[in-house]
Amino acid sequence: MGPFALPVRGSVQEAKVRVLTVKICGLSDAAGLDAALSAGAAMVGFVFFEASPRHVMLDRAQALGARVAGRARKVALTVDADDAALAAIIEALAPDMLQLHGQETPERVSYVRARFGLPVMRAIGVASARDLDEAARFDAVADYLLFDARAPSDAPMPGGNGVAFDWRLLRGLRVRKPWLLAGGLTCENVARAVAETGAQGVDVSSGVETSPGVKNAGKIARFVTLARNAGEALGSIPAIG
Repeated sequence: MGPFALPVRGSVQEAKVRVLTVKICGLSDAAGLDAALSAGAAMVGFVFFEASPRHVMLDRAQALGARVAGRARKVALTVDADDAALAAIIEALAPDMLQLHGQETPERVSYVRARFGLPVMRAIGVASARDLDEAARFDAVADYLLFDARAPSDAPMPGGNGVAFDWRLLRGLRVRKPWLLAGGLTCENVARAVAETGAQGVDVSSGVETSPGVKNAGKIARFVTLARNAGEALGSIPAIG
C-alpha cells in the first residue's frame, strides 16, 4: 500500500483515507530493501555520499532500484553533488525523487528540478527556531521539505547521525509544500514525534539499524506500524503525493 489507503465511498465526492508517509532511508542491500517494501514503506532512500556507511555504488544502486519494481518511490540522497554525479545516479537508479542534503541554495534546487525533470526534496537542518527561516526560502522552489537535526560541526555526515532536535520548534509550522520529519527517530519515540509535530511523514535510517548501515527487518516493520498508527491517531493528514 502506498501513501493512501483505499477511498471511502458513500459521498458525492470520495474522500481518501490519508496514511502517514514513511520513508526508510540508507538502504544498501537487498535484505534491508525487501524489509522496507514488505513493511509498506511509501518511500525508500538510497545514499550516494562516500563518507556515509550507507553509501551505495552505482552498480548496486541499479540492482536495488530494479528490485523496487514500483512498490515504493525511490529517493536518491546526495550531498552537494554536481550535475555529472546526479546524471550518473539518475541513469543507474532511475529515482522518482532527488533528495538534496547538503548546502544547496534555492537557486541550485530550482536548477536541479529544471535540469533533470524530477521532484526535489530539500533537507533543512534544525537546531533552533532560526533554522526554520530556511523553510521559507526552499518552500518556494522544492517539491518536498525534510526537517532533520542539524549535524554537529564535527560530524562527517549532514544526516543519519541518530540525533533528534527539539520537535516543539515545528509547532505551528506554516509551509505550503509536503514535509517529513527526520533525525533520531526510533520505534520508541516515533509516536511521540508525530503527535508533537503533526508531521505528514517520517524518515528513518539509523533508528532501524542493528549497526551503522545494516538494517534490521524487525525494527523496520515495527517502525512503519507505529508511525502509521500515530498518524491515524491524528486524524486527517495532508496528503503527500
